[in-house]
Amino acid sequence: MQLPDFDYDLPGDLIAQHPRARRGDGRLLHLPAGGELADRRFTELPGLLRRGDLLVFNDTRVMPARLHGHKITGGQVEILIERVIGADRALAHVRASKSPGPGGLLTIGEWLLRVIDRQDDLFLLQIEKGADFHALMAAHGHMPLPPYIRRADATEDEERYQTVYARRPGAVAAPTAGLHFDEAMLERLETMGVEIACVTLHVGAGTFQPVRVENLDEHAMHNEWLEVDDPVCEQVGRVRARGGRVVAVGTTSVRSLESAAADGELRPFRGDTRLFIRPGYRFRVVDVLLTNFHLPRSTLLMLVSAFAGHQRVMAAYRHAVARRYCFFSYGDAMLLEHHDDAMER
Repeated sequence: MQLPDFDYDLPGDLIAQHPRARRGDGRLLHLPAGGELADRRFTELPGLLRRGDLLVFNDTRVMPARLHGHKITGGQVEILIERVIGADRALAHVRASKSPGPGGLLTIGEWLLRVIDRQDDLFLLQIEKGADFHALMAAHGHMPLPPYIRRADATEDEERYQTVYARRPGAVAAPTAGLHFDEAMLERLETMGVEIACVTLHVGAGTFQPVRVENLDEHAMHNEWLEVDDPVCEQVGRVRARGGRVVAVGTTSVRSLESAAADGELRPFRGDTRLFIRPGYRFRVVDVLLTNFHLPRSTLLMLVSAFAGHQRVMAAYRHAVARRYCFFSYGDAMLLEHHDDAMER
């Protein structure tokens, strides 16, 4: 398949710019394995799940990773921390009128950063005098809202661009399918016998980068760090053995589980993944996917198309546009069921 196969027309006013008043207030487009599209509300999700299903969440926590400062020579810089790799070192995107070279100094408030090296699009930065990046972000960081949210971050984003179960800092973008869940919904699902497990994938800024090659075989995925531990693998095995379904909350949970099952069997995994899931991929772990709507020509739209069938997914997106669903991070959700012939549809 070629890149234009994953394009669709999206009016700009359907891109959600703010969260809804309450987390669970959104809409839910249901695409069952063998049935027709259904327009629902997110509050109807429990009725679409079964006792014995397993919901797998991504418990990454978004860092206040956007920083504003200056070069020591006076020019303005914007820094987006991509990954903290030591208390005083981080890989980051740096925007400036002229990119700083090795040895260049940057100031963020009272903090001084030195450019150590450049690794492709990222800069290796070190904080001077023994300070650490998490303290810097806590003091001066802003929530790294996606580029399609055309406003500055606000107080509401500190809570709402974060899942209620976020535990492990490291992401620069939220696993947005999880933003719909509040504590009451989680309690309701557990009461009805739906199990819950957590993996971790620290979402990188590359998730927003468009695919720039027509031939998908030439696309290189960005690295993202993940962990799937042994208890999760055991829990998936027990659920599968008794006929329950594995329901991934978000594409990051899908990539975590499928990366950990790359050799055909789900095993504990800790490290980087560059797994590129697109039509033709055979899923090993995930049965149902809850996800938000994704950017045209994006690897995430390709993943969803691989899961539920390209033609069916693109038709669902056209339906969502016609019915004026809200799109992207603060938008509405889809629930898709995998089916065996997705590779051919």
